[in-house]
Amino acid sequence: MRRDLVTAALAVVVFTLLLGLAYPFGVWAVGQVAFPGKAGGSLVRVDGRVVGSSLLGQGFSRGRRALAYVQSRPSQTGYDAAGTFFSNRGPNQASAVVFYRDRLGRYLARERRYDPGLTRAAVPIDAVTTSASGVDPHISRANAAIQAHRVAAVRGLPLARVDALIARHTDGRFAGLLGEPGVNVLALNIALDKESR
Repeated sequence: MRRDLVTAALAVVVFTLLLGLAYPFGVWAVGQVAFPGKAGGSLVRVDGRVVGSSLLGQGFSRGRRALAYVQSRPSQTGYDAAGTFFSNRGPNQASAVVFYRDRLGRYLARERRYDPGLTRAAVPIDAVTTSASGVDPHISRANAAIQAHRVAAVRGLPLARVDALIARHTDGRFAGLLGEPGVNVLALNIALDKESR
């Protein structure tokens, strides 16, 4: 029995060192060498200052200047990456009708001032719904195209220039097959700030 206890204790120590320390350290080291930017959170820096991550959505509601920025998808968590989740509203839930109707109304109130022909039917779904994580960094091209009218007017830029920046900051499908093309909101807003200097 003593022999079995020694063997079991030794196995616990060896596997703790191997799987609890050596393996995680090895994975971390490979990530730091092979993919230093991604392993560090894909941080985006502007003038040496971290302004966000290309992998995480964030809000752009800085008072009156908020109208000058393309807005991310709504977030159930206030874009808090430490606690991501979605709204969990189902299609048959009575409160969902009111919730999404109100969000759609706020979106239309903000955008119709700059695009008077905008209809409820033209608003893409990602303009009023959260993603599964609540911190999706992308919006649809259709959503960005609607917001381009407001951003161009507020910044005093030609609409064609804003549309060109949207096209430049649109990521394609994963491996050319999966998902839909999406506009990286942080990258686009950084480019808009550089354009407006």
